[in-house]
Amino acid sequence: MKISRLVLVILYLLCFFAYKSFPIHDLHQAFPIVEPDPGHTKLRLSSEGLEAISQIMNPVAAVAVIGPYRSGKSFLLNQLLSLSCYEGFGVGHMRDTKTKGIWIWGAPVEMEINGVKTSVLYLDTEGFESVGKSNVYDDRIFALATILSSVLIYNLPETIREADISRLSFAVEIAEEFYGRVKGQDVAFEPAKLLWLIQRDFLQGKSVQEMVNEALQHVPNKDGDKNINLVNQIRDSLAIMGDNSTAFSLPQPHLQRTKLCDMNDGELDPAYVDRREQLKALVARITRPKIVQGKHLNGKEFVAFLEQILDALNKGEIPSTGSLVEVFNKGILERCLKLYSDAMSKLHLPLSEKSLQDAHESSREEAMKVFDEQHFGRHHAKRSVVQLDEELEQVYKSFVLANQYQSAKVCEDLYTSCEEKMDQLQVLRLPSMAKFNSGILQCNQSFERDCVGPSKANYEQRMMKMLGKSKSLFIKEYNHRLFNWLVAFSLVMVVVGRFIVKFILIEIGAWILFIFLETYTRMFWSAESLYYNPVWHYTVGTWETLVYSPILDLDRWAVPIGIVAAVLVVYWRCYGRRKHASRWLLPLYNNHKAGPNRPRSD
Repeated sequence: MKISRLVLVILYLLCFFAYKSFPIHDLHQAFPIVEPDPGHTKLRLSSEGLEAISQIMNPVAAVAVIGPYRSGKSFLLNQLLSLSCYEGFGVGHMRDTKTKGIWIWGAPVEMEINGVKTSVLYLDTEGFESVGKSNVYDDRIFALATILSSVLIYNLPETIREADISRLSFAVEIAEEFYGRVKGQDVAFEPAKLLWLIQRDFLQGKSVQEMVNEALQHVPNKDGDKNINLVNQIRDSLAIMGDNSTAFSLPQPHLQRTKLCDMNDGELDPAYVDRREQLKALVARITRPKIVQGKHLNGKEFVAFLEQILDALNKGEIPSTGSLVEVFNKGILERCLKLYSDAMSKLHLPLSEKSLQDAHESSREEAMKVFDEQHFGRHHAKRSVVQLDEELEQVYKSFVLANQYQSAKVCEDLYTSCEEKMDQLQVLRLPSMAKFNSGILQCNQSFERDCVGPSKANYEQRMMKMLGKSKSLFIKEYNHRLFNWLVAFSLVMVVVGRFIVKFILIEIGAWILFIFLETYTRMFWSAESLYYNPVWHYTVGTWETLVYSPILDLDRWAVPIGIVAAVLVVYWRCYGRRKHASRWLLPLYNNHKAGPNRPRSD
């Protein structure tokens, strides 16, 4: 028993997926493409109808019929398609509305429009003002039909009411937002041709065009009623859209309306049949392929366009043109944002705050210029402009943070390098004030040149404190270290003059220097007072000249020079004296007792 149930479940799933995987072959029927949600306030897609549309490879055009419920929209579509009520869209004879959401006829009418083979879809919409629905739901149906269609047939019985004009407020907003673009540029989508279709029992008197013109005239509003002002604004906009709309009258097909589905053309009013054929020709003449972003849409692209629009309409509690503008401007916003990001990414951080701000302003201006040239919408585009500006500011903040990080990193590296350099100068083998000052100058120049950005001021203060402290410490140790160097130097020269070179003047001079530093200074001056004595200043100047100059840094070359000097002294001591001893004019240490001319004694 359990096995049989499992087999049934597997067979059911296989049948289900097989049904879903095979395309629809019988297209000669009506399919829902949009259905109401359970609350009858928002819309949702119907996969069955979308699958039928997706099979269309040609450019698509759509003819939609809108109007109040029980006004004969489904019957009219069947007449335009030359279908009976039993073949085409379902026609309701009861008081409740028959069509729910938006339906299409699955087999498109193939037409050649301006040399382009076009598949024309016919859309039936749920009627307005039926029982159990909200006005918001009607607005969504109307808005979706307005956007999707190439021809929008506004089916009205008898005459044009004030409420019928108010219904067009959304279409007017869309026209003002999207259709007012500069010619030659891509538009969001081509406007639907608005066809006022007035069905009435008599055609005498005013023409339908006169009726439309009269209905669109201003209504006096002495009391300043807001609703009347709103409808008058719609009237003004519809008058501007006059080139994009037309009016057509259609007599009633028969007095017995409940039996229309059982009648053929021979039983219908001949005047109706004649006007119906004229209406077919008019619809075919004004139908154009749907164009979005300057491109004809095939079936799959039309479905994607429908999904995009429906998502925008369902976003808010009330469908708004602003939400549609945001949808169409989304891609442009992303391109402008990328343009700004690419321009800012070319900057070599860190930069000074002013340079970064100037680059931001320049890149922002360029992005805003591109958006201004390509955006959709007039009034509601301001929201997209604000959104773009906010997103640009967010990206700019990220660049500001990156600039702060890079600035801190570069300045920290420079500060550390200068700090290490100061530490090295503090422990010179041969202390030199000139070399220390040169190191400070190099640090200041490199820091001033390379440390840029917001961190410069902070690190500049730290650098000044560090250099000032290093210089004070160096000066404090400098005189003491130089004094010790001179004492050691005098002792070394005593040894050199006495035992190596055996040059008495060098030894005498070294002894004088040693006695002066160790004895005379202790008897007459303190160590501190010595440093202010002119003799000491002269000594320091001589030392600085010998130890450091732009050409020779004796501290760096002290060891190599010492080695070379030692080699020369040894060489001279061993070989040089024998050849040049007789040429020395200065007194040398001579050992007369051990000389070669010593007289022999008995």
